[in-house]
Amino acid sequence: MLYHRTRCTKKISGIGGLSLSPRRRRVGLYLHWYPDTNICQEHVIAFLRDLLRHLRGPVIVLWDRIQTHRSGAVQDFVARQRRLTIEYFPAYAPELNPIEQTWGYYKYHRMPNHGIHEIEALGRRVSRETRFVRQSQSLLRSFIHGSDLPIELEMT
Repeated sequence: MLYHRTRCTKKISGIGGLSLSPRRRRVGLYLHWYPDTNICQEHVIAFLRDLLRHLRGPVIVLWDRIQTHRSGAVQDFVARQRRLTIEYFPAYAPELNPIEQTWGYYKYHRMPNHGIHEIEALGRRVSRETRFVRQSQSLLRSFIHGSDLPIELEMT
């Protein structure tokens, strides 16, 4: 007899972004992972706080139009940040958003059919994969290059 688990309902949600230095020399990857929950406005605010803590100078965030990005609490937080500017992608334009390339890379290249059913083990795997992705400038640049954003980057 063969036994198998049915569909696993455990998940890890993520919020993330790619940063591009002003001189377009370095791409950074910033991710927050949340096991077994959906992203809410508090997670978005925590992510923005961390971005401002890690990046110097003005920070421009290009966002999709998901409701948590446009919530009142997030808008209030953004209004209080002098260094932070928010711009939105056009509606229904995931092809412009480089972080969508990143999510696809995780889902289809680094962790397809992972077979992990325990949330702790999944969290460890996601952390390990994130370390791998962060170490490759050419991979990070490929996420931007693979989007339809009109940004020219030298591939290194």
